[in-house]
Amino acid sequence: MHTDKHAPAYPPINSRAVTEVVSFLDRERLMSIGVNRPDGWPRVTTMGHVNGRLGLNIVTGRESQKLANLASDSRISLAIHSDGVTDGPFGLMMSGHAHEVSDADDIRALSAVMSARWPDFSVYCPTSRSLAVVRFRPQVICVAGTDKGQSANAYFPSVNRRETLSTMSIRPDQMRR
Repeated sequence: MHTDKHAPAYPPINSRAVTEVVSFLDRERLMSIGVNRPDGWPRVTTMGHVNGRLGLNIVTGRESQKLANLASDSRISLAIHSDGVTDGPFGLMMSGHAHEVSDADDIRALSAVMSARWPDFSVYCPTSRSLAVVRFRPQVICVAGTDKGQSANAYFPSVNRRETLSTMSIRPDQMRR
């Protein structure tokens, strides 16, 4: 969220923008995420994700530096870029907080969604105690696209709480392929 009193006030996210962002997230598999290390330096890595509306779920090793870093600082910034031709956004940046999912029913549901979305990549499904599921909830979204051939960005800070709450539970029937 902007704290600069001279920065423009960005509008709250609207239903059309939510639809565009969710459609973009449904199409894309990979993202680059940045988490803060204990020494203050950011650590960026590329990984897969599964979305439930605007929220993202990732699987990482329980012994990973990423999970250790998130335990001390839950802030994440991420970027997703589409290499394909799209009728909407071609890039997306989000900032927000992430936490480990511990509910066994949520983990089983996520595993089913991941298997359905990526049948050739079931190795990433969270079925082992050595893996952790991390759920990200955005607070700021920036959509990159084009308008009349020119680059155009749209910023949406303080994403509507009702919209982000709907990201917390994810069922296989909510996923589009």
